[in-house]
Amino acid sequence: MKLFRLMGFEVRVDASWIVLAVLIIWTLAVGYFPYQDPGLPHADYWWMGVAAAFGLFGSIVVHEFAHSVVARRNGLPMEGITLFIFGGVAEMSGEPPNARTEFLMAAAGPVTSILLGGLFYGIYRAAPDSWPPAAVGVIHYLGWLNWVLAVFNSIPAFPLDGGRVLRSAIWGRTKNLSRATQISAQIGEGFGWLLIGLAIISLFFGNFVSAVWWFILGLFLKNAAQQSYQQVILRSALAGEPIRRFMRTEPITVPPNLSIDDLINDYIYRYHFKWFPVVSEERHLNGCISTADVKNVPREEWRQHSVQEMMRPCSADNTITPDADAVTALAKMSKTGLSRLMVVDHGQLVAVLALKDLLDFLSLKLEIGGPRQPKQA
Repeated sequence: MKLFRLMGFEVRVDASWIVLAVLIIWTLAVGYFPYQDPGLPHADYWWMGVAAAFGLFGSIVVHEFAHSVVARRNGLPMEGITLFIFGGVAEMSGEPPNARTEFLMAAAGPVTSILLGGLFYGIYRAAPDSWPPAAVGVIHYLGWLNWVLAVFNSIPAFPLDGGRVLRSAIWGRTKNLSRATQISAQIGEGFGWLLIGLAIISLFFGNFVSAVWWFILGLFLKNAAQQSYQQVILRSALAGEPIRRFMRTEPITVPPNLSIDDLINDYIYRYHFKWFPVVSEERHLNGCISTADVKNVPREEWRQHSVQEMMRPCSADNTITPDADAVTALAKMSKTGLSRLMVVDHGQLVAVLALKDLLDFLSLKLEIGGPRQPKQA
């Protein structure tokens, strides 16, 4: 869900973060704050939990915002910030151009968290006696929390910030991004296994809730490390490959005046496709239509509606140019969830790019020659 836009960066929240927020509020209200600040009214602990959860939300946004600002200043486009169940991520459109940019971008997060922690702790120490104890308790918690975030993110386990700093050091020394990612990802995977082991130990000591969270966090870091390395291999294999090499140049299209009845019976049932470009005379692209666009039309009304009424317009999300890089196409598919893109040249449909064709090309290239090694800028 999109929350707001700040200095050109779109901030979004994944539904999983809501689950985390509820758990944090509950944990703080019934456990941490009653122990840290005993004697307060029961309702105050719940308000403290809510305020602390919002403080955590803001702290993570500022942390990721620091990554994004440094990346932008060093020429790396950022697509936004998304909060999810284990924190947040600044979404890059590609890998950093060089080791120096990687280092500066990665280090910005923990440094910002340290400064935030110092700010909250300074306010806590300077708070006058007239301030409500509940407010002082929340400020103290946020200072401590930001320092914990800084320490945890500084662990040299990819894809944590410390792991990215480690990757930048290896990358700068070896001039090989793939090798640097492989080494740092292996360390990150090992750290994930360490957390899983800690979960098992916690379970033996009866700490069931801690065991569950350590296990989930370890599993997440292990999988994230593996996927990060696979992503680098994928990008290096597809980089510089224009999509015209494997796009389908004779796509099945439908005219805009076609009835929904003819679309379903003569195209969907015949070709078994769920999606078709809508093309008028001289291959001018009008839009596209899919089974999702027509499935809610009652069967008795199929003859009364046309493709033109139900089709979706062309946009930057569902079109691409024939000379575009394959990495760009894959990133667009990943962002939009589409498995096909319309290849357009000066308003005319020239081909259709299917995810299956792109992945088949990738598989053949990796089998025969492997990816090129990214160069140090």
